[in-house]
Amino acid sequence: MRTHHLARPTALAAALLATALVAPAAAAAPVGTADDGAGVVINEAYLSGGSANAAYTHKFVELFNPTDEAVSLDGWSLQYRSATGESTPHGLTELTGTVAPGGHFLISGGSNGDNGADLPTADVVAGGGFNPSGSRGTIVLAETDTRLSLPTGSIIGVENVADVLGYGATNTYETAPATAPSGNSDPKSLNRAEGVDTDDNSADFTLSGSVTPTSSTGAGEEPGDGGEPGDGEEPSGPAVEVEIAEIQGEGARTPLAGERVKTRGVVTAAFPSGGLDGFFIQTPGTGGDMESSASHGVFVYAPTLVSEVAVDDYVEVTGTATEYYDLTQVDATSGAVSVLDEPAEAVKPLTGPWPAADTEREKFESMLWQPEGDWYVGDNYSLNQYGEVGLVFGESDLVAGERLLPQPTDVAPAGSELATAVAVENAQRSITLDDGSTTDYVRNNAAKGSPLPYLDADTPIRVGAEATFTAPVVLHYGFGEWRFQPQEQVTGADHPAVPASFSDTRTKAPAEVGGDVKLASFNVLNYFPTTGREFVDELGGTCSWYTDRDGAPVTTNRCNPNGPRGAADTENFARQEAKIVAAINALGADVVSLEEIENSAAFGKDRDFALATLTAALNEDLGSDAWAFVPSPAELPADEDVIRTAFIFKKAAVKPIDESLILTDSDAFSNAREPLAQAFQAKHGNADTRFLAIVNHFKSKGSDPKDGSGNADSGDGQGAWNAARVGQAEALVAFADGLKRERNTEKVFLTGDFNSYTQEDPMQVFYEAGYANLGAKTEHTYLFAGLVGSLDHILGSEAATATVTGSAVWDINADEPIALEYSRYNNNVTDFYAADPYRASDHDPAIVGIEAPAAGGGNSAAAWEKSATYRAGDTVSHAGAEFDALWWTRGEEPGSRAYGAWAERGESLACAAVGDASAWTSTAVYHGGETVVFEGRAFEAKWYSRNQAPGGAWGPWAPAGDC
Repeated sequence: MRTHHLARPTALAAALLATALVAPAAAAAPVGTADDGAGVVINEAYLSGGSANAAYTHKFVELFNPTDEAVSLDGWSLQYRSATGESTPHGLTELTGTVAPGGHFLISGGSNGDNGADLPTADVVAGGGFNPSGSRGTIVLAETDTRLSLPTGSIIGVENVADVLGYGATNTYETAPATAPSGNSDPKSLNRAEGVDTDDNSADFTLSGSVTPTSSTGAGEEPGDGGEPGDGEEPSGPAVEVEIAEIQGEGARTPLAGERVKTRGVVTAAFPSGGLDGFFIQTPGTGGDMESSASHGVFVYAPTLVSEVAVDDYVEVTGTATEYYDLTQVDATSGAVSVLDEPAEAVKPLTGPWPAADTEREKFESMLWQPEGDWYVGDNYSLNQYGEVGLVFGESDLVAGERLLPQPTDVAPAGSELATAVAVENAQRSITLDDGSTTDYVRNNAAKGSPLPYLDADTPIRVGAEATFTAPVVLHYGFGEWRFQPQEQVTGADHPAVPASFSDTRTKAPAEVGGDVKLASFNVLNYFPTTGREFVDELGGTCSWYTDRDGAPVTTNRCNPNGPRGAADTENFARQEAKIVAAINALGADVVSLEEIENSAAFGKDRDFALATLTAALNEDLGSDAWAFVPSPAELPADEDVIRTAFIFKKAAVKPIDESLILTDSDAFSNAREPLAQAFQAKHGNADTRFLAIVNHFKSKGSDPKDGSGNADSGDGQGAWNAARVGQAEALVAFADGLKRERNTEKVFLTGDFNSYTQEDPMQVFYEAGYANLGAKTEHTYLFAGLVGSLDHILGSEAATATVTGSAVWDINADEPIALEYSRYNNNVTDFYAADPYRASDHDPAIVGIEAPAAGGGNSAAAWEKSATYRAGDTVSHAGAEFDALWWTRGEEPGSRAYGAWAERGESLACAAVGDASAWTSTAVYHGGETVVFEGRAFEAKWYSRNQAPGGAWGPWAPAGDC
């Protein structure tokens, strides 16, 4: 059940690739693959095995090692992409073994028949898993066992690519394609001159009638595909007239495989452009109900004939019944298609519940369907590249109220029965709405000039949106997953063939969480004021880029050594910053912990340069000096990442207590960002309003070490480096325990990107230590591989949790299409960019409300005692006023010194100009932005001051109105 030319990854593969790249997909960065025998190469390719006149029964690829060192192929693969494919290869063979210096290595593949001699014993037997076309295509020797997503055209020096052989009329090659055999009956092989590699397939490979398969043990004796449709041997004799259901059969595969058939049907969908190169037909009068033992629809592969038919035509088709990657089809490449004049009963779209089992879906493969019931957008990541929308049917039976597909380890511990059951249910509830094409809108430059399917600035198609089908679709199977195809190729959001509409679920602000102080966490997606262009032009570094459709750099790909990871230049940085600023200012938070912000010390600047830049932009957007940042502490880690964590805060709401502190003495964070801690207190609150926030960014799940350790990906859903994250969680708990005493509070909030889903092992460390996950009952913060979950958390100690009034996730990022991100600017002819909060990052911000009332005037605090010891933030009453301790003090009488340890709280006064405000006092410390009342007038602090009365023309106070 797989159509021809579907050369693109599943949603899971696409998401894994995107996570590895982080930035927009484009040509990969050059690696050190040199010419003229610098590494293992493809030496010979014989692609007609088993055909008429064949020298050998099976196809093969022979490798050669021209170097003086043995080369291990463990973890490598041989991959094949069709001549018109635009993304991931559909054939992959994993390699193991070693190629000796000057030695050969033989991989045997599929066969077209029984002709020819047996191959010598191969080093790797791929069988039908490697079955390339005999006349055109691209073979890739890859230094990875993951399917590569490659550009088209000439590809030289691409990451993880050891060698490429493009031959015949293919779209991918080195410099130019090699001359290919004329067809499967032409028994020549493609030969290289013993390892010499000039990166030009047309020059390096020649056709030879001498076919010499050589394995690691030597050459074979001289002889006495699921390739592309049309490459195989054509069956002889007259076509058998059959019904479509007879071609489909009652099982997963056609019982007439390889037979020449003739059948009739009504055209339900046709794709003369876009790469599908065929059309669907269905037996007249069928459909409607769900009673069927065999499908009445089938796909007809007819690249030269598809333009002759249209939807609703009644046609007769002659061709070969085939099974192409599990899709039953009729290959009419060398057959016939004719439009009939006689009338035919109309096809009825299927209606009924979405079948959960593959065996049930198989009964309706390639039939017209009118989906009913509750459908939701579950994934939109591939919408930007392949025009695909992942859909989810109904609600989960395992996770109450869940409409989407949850990460199993977000709702259940890894390895549990529930986690396993959720994974199974996810597959049963999902399907992909396709666009009727195989077009790659990222790597196909011509396609970038065509509007992306389904999407425009007014139709965001967010994850979680309701999908309502307004027209029937065809049930199709391709790339290992079930799909709904429209009845013709869709381009743009208003194309007449768009079969569904989507609800708009955006909100202008997060849900109300209450509280006196609001604490949030926000991953700001590699916010780097030091751009790639500055790094190259002024700092002497080098960068490769991700570019727009005009070839202009948008973001950095790799910058060495240890360079910036964000925008390519100031124009793109301005677009990124505008979205982040809009999001943070609309978030409504008073304290925000930040992740993935530039550590400016890496570029010879003040460590807080990027943090100060963001703070200034936030204030400029508000038109007031509302935000401040927490300065870096004096003691810093000896070796830091180029990204860091940070805090910003609203000066009118809170004040930092004591210096920030970074955990610098733990080996657990040798591969992650060290935790950063800061104590805060309500602006006019006493020590009872104090809380400690510690922001984190744990080790990511990628870059599997594959070393058999606890950090290797065990396949339980937790990804790589799980043991490292557990150690980081344990170190963080110990760090927090110590700071409770040092910062004089039991109220501790752990925030940030923990790179751990809610029920994974690192999170269990926190739960066992008494921390509550304050976002566990809110929405997800991240989308990966079509599954939703939370990597970003705010956790509270018992004392902190007791003060929480509410929590929420503002779903402005993970649910939005990636096309809206600044990093995809001008990737498509449709302009998706807007300087708004939506898709400012790939993680959603989380926010909690904290009950921390500011104390008013009067004598509510305990009386000052001369013999008592006070810490910063403690509040006492004395001589009819209340005072806050600014630092450790003992024996100093409050109010005795203007610049002493005690700051007097001003009495709350009503003022017509500004509302309630505190009276100015000489001992209070003002940082800027505070409003006070003095001698019947209101004033706003312009900068830091103490013991400077309002009213002076050049002082720190600006008049704010009369009371």
